Amino acid sequence: MIRFIFKGVLRDRHRSLLPVIVVITGVALTVLLNCWVTGIFGDVYDLTAKFQTGHVKVMTRVYSENRDQSSNELALIDISHLISTLTDEYPYIEWVPRIQFGGLLDVPDEQGETRSQGPMVAICVSLLSENTNEVSRLRINEVLALGHLPEKPGEVLISDEFAKKLNVEPGQVVTIMASSMFGSMSFYNVTVTGTVRFGTAILDRSAMIMDLADAQAALDMYDASGEILGFFKIGRYDDSLAMNVSKTFNKKYSDPKDEFSPIMVTLKDQFVMAEFLDFADSFKGILIFSFVLVMSIVLWNAGLIGGLRRYGEVGVRLAIGENKGQIYRSMIFESILIGIVGSLIGTMVGLSFSYLLQEKGLSLGDLMKNATLMLPSTFRAQVTPDAYWLGIIPGLFSTVLGTMLSGIGIYRRQTATLFKELET
Repeated sequence: MIRFIFKGVLRDRHRSLLPVIVVITGVALTVLLNCWVTGIFGDVYDLTAKFQTGHVKVMTRVYSENRDQSSNELALIDISHLISTLTDEYPYIEWVPRIQFGGLLDVPDEQGETRSQGPMVAICVSLLSENTNEVSRLRINEVLALGHLPEKPGEVLISDEFAKKLNVEPGQVVTIMASSMFGSMSFYNVTVTGTVRFGTAILDRSAMIMDLADAQAALDMYDASGEILGFFKIGRYDDSLAMNVSKTFNKKYSDPKDEFSPIMVTLKDQFVMAEFLDFADSFKGILIFSFVLVMSIVLWNAGLIGGLRRYGEVGVRLAIGENKGQIYRSMIFESILIGIVGSLIGTMVGLSFSYLLQEKGLSLGDLMKNATLMLPSTFRAQVTPDAYWLGIIPGLFSTVLGTMLSGIGIYRRQTATLFKELET
């Protein structure tokens, strides 16, 4: 029976071609949309974690309360001992100290007088340490536009856009003007060895990448840092694990009465990440559900139209004595076959485009120029396990449901009226 139905579907293109095309299109669009939305939000999480929040972060309690200011007067001290303690108690997390500070970058002319100045934001990480993963984590090699990475103390990178604005070339000495840990003015000469282009507007405007040891020397922060970021060695953020780690650490080491005692917060506890993550999950769910619902209605209507167009065929089969139940079941089997074939092909098509967007991405840099959030300029898709089965929902179930509803009319057919229909 199944073999007979399969041959009928293949040979009668008027009956199967349009439904299969509709199913393929709907499933492909559903898979592609799911992967692209997942990739966009995944890039935002990843970028924010690597540059700002980490998966977990340790700060002083008062620094945490004023974290938007990144005031290094409230920084952690004796960080070598603290990092050693964290590593011993949480070996599945990589702990890295970071310093962020703002200031002015002064570019001198040939006479040593100020030629140009601009506000900058320094991201200070371990660039020159032997076992550092910060260079690969921040993709500094990949985003290097001109020059080379710092190779010795006193060398920095600045964003390519910032360098062009100040007319700075690799190899030029510039002066950092900032406030030290003790509130005094600090002037520190560094050499620009290269420029970077992250593709993120908020970083490309005025960012500087500086070695942590240089920042500690410039700001009088010896064995101190504004924050210590923790990254799970599994490579992804686990909210339940992060919450468990922060609770155990805070219970043991954080004293609410001491504003300079350390406190650990998770990625979701920082800035508006909790609201953003909840919004992202809700938005993704609503978007995917709405799209699946729309495609399901389209495919349902396709099944209804296909069933209605076959009333003449149904009449002939009833006239020659075929059982109504047999006809109804055969139409359902046909729709299942069409749904399976269309879902498989549509999933492959959708995954193909998703993999292409995952590797190449879609550049929207011109739209991100004035962005105040840390957003990538190139949005990429992300193929997840659910992308392999998500298309079955609109592809198979909706097609079968449409056929089942349209096929109900078979049981309403009266044999006495068949000859009149056949004559017309």
